[in-house]
Order: sequence, then C-alpha cells, then structure tokens
Amino acid sequence: MSDDQSPASDNPPLVLNPDGSCTRFISFPCSPPTPDHDSDTPALSKDVTINDTNKTGVRIYLPKETLITPVGKLPLIIYYHGGGFVLMSASSTQVHNFCNQLAAHLHAVVVSVDYRLAPEHRLPAAYDDGMEALHWIQSSKDPWLTESVDFSNCYLMGTSAGANLAYHVAVRASLQLHDLEPLKIKGVILHHMFIGGVERTGAEIRLADAGMLTLSRCDAMWDLSLPVGASREHEYCNPVVGGGLDDVMSRMKEVGWRVMVTGCYGDLLIDRQLGFAKMLELKGVENECFLGEGYHGIELDDELKAKELFDVILNFMTLNNVHKD
Repeated sequence: MSDDQSPASDNPPLVLNPDGSCTRFISFPCSPPTPDHDSDTPALSKDVTINDTNKTGVRIYLPKETLITPVGKLPLIIYYHGGGFVLMSASSTQVHNFCNQLAAHLHAVVVSVDYRLAPEHRLPAAYDDGMEALHWIQSSKDPWLTESVDFSNCYLMGTSAGANLAYHVAVRASLQLHDLEPLKIKGVILHHMFIGGVERTGAEIRLADAGMLTLSRCDAMWDLSLPVGASREHEYCNPVVGGGLDDVMSRMKEVGWRVMVTGCYGDLLIDRQLGFAKMLELKGVENECFLGEGYHGIELDDELKAKELFDVILNFMTLNNVHKD
C-alpha cells in the first residue's frame, strides 16, 4: 500500500484514496442475467435500470417451472444483497445463484436490487435506493412484473448488510403505505443481519477472528459506510437505539408485518441478531427466529443449507398468508 492511501483498519476490505475514490482488495466474480428459456438455470433473469444518474437497477428472476405449469400470480420478494454496504452487487455470482434458487424454490418472483455502495455513497444512500426500488416496482409496466406478480403478497428480504437495508426500507415504507399501493408488504425476512454497536458482545469477542467476517472488517465497513463522524451507536448500525424506536415498532405492529430473523451460531453477530429479535418481541412485533450451525452468510455457499433456509422461508410465508386471512 502506498503512502497516499489510508486503511480503514487492519486487513481492510478496501482503502480510501486522497481523491475520494477507493481501492477494493476483495473482488467477487459476476454472472450475467439468463433471459434465455433454453438456459440451464432454474429461473429466467434480466437486468433493468432504475436510475441512470445513480447507476442503480434491479435484476428480476422469474421461476421457469411456473412458466411451464402456470400457478397464477406469484409472491414477490424484494431482495437486497450483502457486502457490508461496500462490496458486491446484484450481479455477483454468489448473489445471482442464491436468487435463482430462491425464486425457483419459493415459486416467487425475486427482484434483486443493485444499490449504491459506500464509501463513495455513504448511508443513507443505500436506503434511498432501496426505497426507490419499491416505488419503481409499484409503478412499473415491466411485463415480468405486471403479468406474474401478486402485488398484495410482497416480502422484503436481505442478507447481511442487505438485511439491515431491508429493515430500514421497511421502516420508511411503514410511513408510505398508501403511496406504495397496490404493493402490499406482508413481512420482512432478515437473513444474517449486519448490525453493530460500540460495546462488544460475547460472540464478537469469542469469534473476532473466525471466518471471512472478522471484527476488524466489521469495524472497517462501518467506518466506510456510516455518515462521516457517526459512531457505531448510530441507528443505521445499531437499530435498538434511537429516540424514534418506539414509534417505529408501533407502526410495524400496527400494520401487522411479521419479521423473520435468521442467524448462525458461528457468526460473530449472532448476539446482536438475537438481541434485535428480543427487542421486536418486547415491542409486540410478531417475529420468528431460525437459527443453525455455520458462519455468516453460509447459505450463499452451501446449497443444502440454502434449501433448509428456503423451506423455512416458504413455511413462514405460508403461515403468514393463513395468519392474514
């Protein structure tokens, strides 16, 4: 590393350059969409631009099986990828493969959102993009959506930083229910939620150097993504703090959204995820936890683990529909 670059922490995922740009040291392979019916993927997919200026868009997934044997309008899952707000994209191969299987297994249309990354675009830019995607979907004339989606059966879902994003988009959406019609959110699925705080938890200390997501990398990504000068006690990082928390929870309880929190015991963020789920329970927001063995984001690497997760999500959605009826 040259003298004109400054690391965000030891072993950082990227470094900031004096001109405001950054150099990323972790890269992920990317996959193109597969709109061809003759492809060997379980879902068709295509990219659509939302905002030319911000260079944001979505990748839409349509399960092939439902095209062969129509089953009526399909549930909609709006998915936000992980990467600590500084890495990855909707086209990252891990994300692409996961969304392919998610759409096929759940018989759902998946809209995977490509949002702006930090540090070039610090929070709340990603939240703004996540919300803009909802409004785009709500008014879109894209035939993959208008012909296949049941807009009254929508779920927000994210992995890691994407789960953080899904939660904050849900908070905003709870104030704009009328403006989002006919889009109706039924629940929020938080997969290995990326959250933090200043005081270390037991799992953070015990698992500080275990796996790819180390404590130093967590700190580095928060330093790069939070507003300049904000600490890890900012509500973007630590959702159980903040003066407006009671109002947020009251709104989520009032609209009747159910929340699914998933986590792994080998993830250094497990204590925070369980604390978040406990907070939801104490505030009267209906929620369900799914916990297992493994590491942060394991379902993006392990197909068997992914299938187990998809089965639980499918059950969550099925029970949710019964609950709403």
